Amino acid sequence: MRFLMMHRVDEQDPQAWNPTPEFAAEMGAFIQESAEKGILITAEGVHKTDKGALVRKPRGAAIRVTDGPFAEAKEVIGGFALINAADRAEAVEFAKRYVELFDMEIEVEIRQVVEFDELPQG
Repeated sequence: MRFLMMHRVDEQDPQAWNPTPEFAAEMGAFIQESAEKGILITAEGVHKTDKGALVRKPRGAAIRVTDGPFAEAKEVIGGFALINAADRAEAVEFAKRYVELFDMEIEVEIRQVVEFDELPQG
């Protein structure tokens, strides 16, 4: 099974956007080890919301685009990982190892990916 992990950080916390060389080295080693074990498919950090946009399509209305930063958002997605895990419990254990790398407040949401063979046929 594949799981998407999205980590959220405080948009105003400078530490969330300026990783130390030590953190980068630890995260790099964790990513390499996880990829070599076949757990990690991909993982990336993202820029602050001032580099992003929000695209919305309300039901029955025109598409709206809002450029960042998003003032109403305190916690924002700081990065993501796509992993292979046998089940939700294994994905949670991986996420626990992942959050231990951070020396700040962080939240990780885990969502199972819908596989093609799970979709209704016909």
